Amino acid sequence: MPRIRFEPDGIEIEVKLGTTILQAAEQAGAQLGSACGGECACATCHVYVSEGLDGLSDMDECEEDNLDKAFDVRRNSRLACQARLQIERACVVTISQASRQTFLDEHPELRQR
Repeated sequence: MPRIRFEPDGIEIEVKLGTTILQAAEQAGAQLGSACGGECACATCHVYVSEGLDGLSDMDECEEDNLDKAFDVRRNSRLACQARLQIERACVVTISQASRQTFLDEHPELRQR
């Protein structure tokens, strides 16, 4: 099973092949925003993939279009709701600052922690 680590928190989880980064984050309790609920209608689940980028599903047109809405897009940027783990290997993602803020806006009770 693929293993994914969420930075900056160092949270790790093993997931089944085909799991999206967003689904893995939800299972692991990582603070990754998703204002649209994973429907590829926004860019609040923007992450940077530092390891395992080639083990993810290809980016489709919907993801490309919505990624244009994100801040500080880089070559290793992906939308967590669209990127599926396709190969059994380690993957390391950094949650973007904007995505973390979206998560905290969605869960104000966690801001003080």
